[in-house]
Amino acid sequence: MVLPTSNKEQYSYELANTEPINFVGKSLEKRKAYAASHVVADPLPVQGEITGEAIDWEATLNYRHYLWEHGFGVAEAMDTAQRGMGLDYKLAKDLIARSAKEAHSVGGDIASGVGTDQLDINDLSLNLEKIEKAYLEQCEFVEKKGSKIILMSSRALAQVANKPEDYRQVYGNILSNVKHPVILHWLGEMFDPNLQGYWGWEDLDQAMEVCLSILHEYKHKIDGIKISLLDENLEIKMRRLLPEGVFMYTGDDFNYPSLIKGDEQGFSHALLGIFNGIAPVAAKALQALDRGDIESYDQLLEPTVPLARHIFQTPTFYYKSGLTFLAFLNGHQNHFKMLGGHESARSTMHYIELFKLADRANLLRVPDLAIHRMKELLSLAGLR
Repeated sequence: MVLPTSNKEQYSYELANTEPINFVGKSLEKRKAYAASHVVADPLPVQGEITGEAIDWEATLNYRHYLWEHGFGVAEAMDTAQRGMGLDYKLAKDLIARSAKEAHSVGGDIASGVGTDQLDINDLSLNLEKIEKAYLEQCEFVEKKGSKIILMSSRALAQVANKPEDYRQVYGNILSNVKHPVILHWLGEMFDPNLQGYWGWEDLDQAMEVCLSILHEYKHKIDGIKISLLDENLEIKMRRLLPEGVFMYTGDDFNYPSLIKGDEQGFSHALLGIFNGIAPVAAKALQALDRGDIESYDQLLEPTVPLARHIFQTPTFYYKSGLTFLAFLNGHQNHFKMLGGHESARSTMHYIELFKLADRANLLRVPDLAIHRMKELLSLAGLR
């Protein structure tokens, strides 16, 4: 096919892979792996709805079944699902309820995001008590739906807390009240600038000490922690300091192959947005890891890293558009529209490069369809 360069010249591009990866679904054994899944917007919301706020429930839930079939757990209503960037709490509750029901119907693993997004962060009366109440309200809802809890970082708490002790108080009260062990989520400011200085410190090592103190004190209420800081060395350091029985879930969409593979002192499980886009290859790689076939694991995942680094490039919080475009290329949805119009967050040239990197990673499951849809995008951009 013919593709444009940034200066609008044209060149011929031939696909590197024309045969989709041969995948056989099976449970994963040596690593826990969650894929944080995106939502499919309804491109034609009914009259009276705000454009971009309606969800195509059939396509959205079908995608979760696709992830379960590949052996992944679904991390629901997280930032990948545009939580706080188009997906408000009302929609998040509906999404969690529907996904949990589907998970139970097929025995799929699901863990859902709990936050404080029912609060208005511009409310001058916000205080720690209101934040705790909001967290606990969401915890109760998620547990009633039969989903595990992922305790997300709170924009409201980042705004109101004045010192590390405020975080210890809020998290301590929440963890004392949950019925089942939860996964904590430390989301870096590159994913959400509103979370700068989380745990009461700008310095990440000092912030990690506060987080670790909570993990040790409430270890019996904590399954693990997911950190999304894009800092491989910091994750390894923290992983080695976790209390016994508390797992590290990597959220590092740049360095996941080595972190999951691990070293002589341990490894990370995974809770990754990129797994939403690379499920077939990632599942096959994790199956190879189960067999102890490290060479195949490396060979499968290595070509996905340039794609992940491209999708999650600065500004990182727009990565959702890349994952949604990949789902569109692969026929999981029949349009490229997102909640709040976020499909426009990246340039056409960004999507062209994504198409090529997905091809090189053998992630275009129906090559002819992907080519057709890439041509559609070019045509809409006036480049053909």
